[in-house]
Amino acid sequence: MTDSRSVRAVLFTSLVLFTAMFGTACLDQESVYGDDRPASTVPPTASQGMIGYVNAEQGLTVCGNCHAQPQAQWSGTKHAGAWEGLQESGHAQEFCESCHAVSQLGNANSVPSGWETTGDPRYLDVQCESCHGPGAEHVADPEAVQPYAALSVLAADGTTYLNCAECHNGTHHPFVEQWSLSGHSQVIGFAAERAECAGCHRGQATLLEWGVRSDYVERDSEEPLPVVCSVCHSAHDATFAGQLRFPVETTSIGLHLCARCHNRRPIPDPNSSHGLAPHSPESELIKGEAGWFPPGSGVAPGSIITSHGSEANPRLCATCHVEPFTVTNTETGDFEFQAVGHTFQAIPCLDEDGIPSGATDCGTDLADRSWSGCTGECHGSAEQAQGLLTFKVNQVEPLTEELIALLEIVDPNLDEEGGEIDPTDPSFTVAEGAFFNYNLATHGGDVKGSAIHNPQLIPALLEASIEAVEDEYEVALP
Repeated sequence: MTDSRSVRAVLFTSLVLFTAMFGTACLDQESVYGDDRPASTVPPTASQGMIGYVNAEQGLTVCGNCHAQPQAQWSGTKHAGAWEGLQESGHAQEFCESCHAVSQLGNANSVPSGWETTGDPRYLDVQCESCHGPGAEHVADPEAVQPYAALSVLAADGTTYLNCAECHNGTHHPFVEQWSLSGHSQVIGFAAERAECAGCHRGQATLLEWGVRSDYVERDSEEPLPVVCSVCHSAHDATFAGQLRFPVETTSIGLHLCARCHNRRPIPDPNSSHGLAPHSPESELIKGEAGWFPPGSGVAPGSIITSHGSEANPRLCATCHVEPFTVTNTETGDFEFQAVGHTFQAIPCLDEDGIPSGATDCGTDLADRSWSGCTGECHGSAEQAQGLLTFKVNQVEPLTEELIALLEIVDPNLDEEGGEIDPTDPSFTVAEGAFFNYNLATHGGDVKGSAIHNPQLIPALLEASIEAVEDEYEVALP
């Protein structure tokens, strides 16, 4: 059977060509609502301004009369087949319908509308108005009324869901709940106000840096957006899996979505007052490019790439950090929770029910964390993955302790001003390179992260740094 979304894509593409051939002006209101058209094309009064499809069977929206190109893209997304997807799921229920049709959910409309108030098939699927809100006033006066979509997902109280979050929540798809526990929800702060940091710490600046010029409610707001859903996901474009703006199905850090921000200060920067500590080095670390490589050590950039950064791991960061798993009741086996991987933790801490808690300081026993991102095609079992992590932590921790002890002999003040380790001095020393490697190994507060991202490079860099410090400064531990 032909995929209905493919049919819609062809129809919308035809509409784009029609517009290009016969003019770009919008169809006037007469041609959309005029008396010469069937009564079914006139939105029901109870719809609260929602206009929906002009032809539900073909998936042609009223909005598409003018906005043909974005809807031609939208027609290939899962939103365009949301109603059909619900019906084919095998567990369709009435309370699901408002998120699979045009309603007040997902937009600024605060009263029941669209499908909820009419039951009219013109409102099936997640159409333009699901995010942009009622379109009737815009059709009546396109210049005066601009129904821009909003990108915020949480109200100021931190608990009220808005826009995408009004549907993408709950035990079966808790995207907003898990996101709110993640670092992506917390990137704003003083960094969001700094021009050099805003590209990753202010949602508006990230979109601008990525070439997104669309209008949206918060675009010119002084209040910064964190990394909300629409920073990484495009509502209109299904080019990449998950409607992501850039791919994750690639081992190229130049193309990978995550690497666009997780590639900051992977090597020392003598010209920066913060240059002796990595900032967000994960993608370069996984590829063996992060760190200070002591001259003559035999360790060179790109020389140590483990399976985590190779073709054996085709999704790089996303393989471990966006791993869904199902939580069931240990006694009955009944469904409890569908984790969707949006805490973005590789081995997330679990609460007493086995649900990701957002904590980062739990233990590494099997029951403390989920190991599903490690198992499957990579490591055969949670026991094996946990054992490998424990082995690497036990290897790396003593090396970090030895290195920092040597550096305290060379410069007891470490990175305070003055001495061999001085981030305010643009000259670069062996001690500063070694101190950077210590910070790389302990980035994030302990050695687990570095030991996971590149479990062979980190020990090699630490050993080479210890040798370089001993040779340069003629020091040794008792």
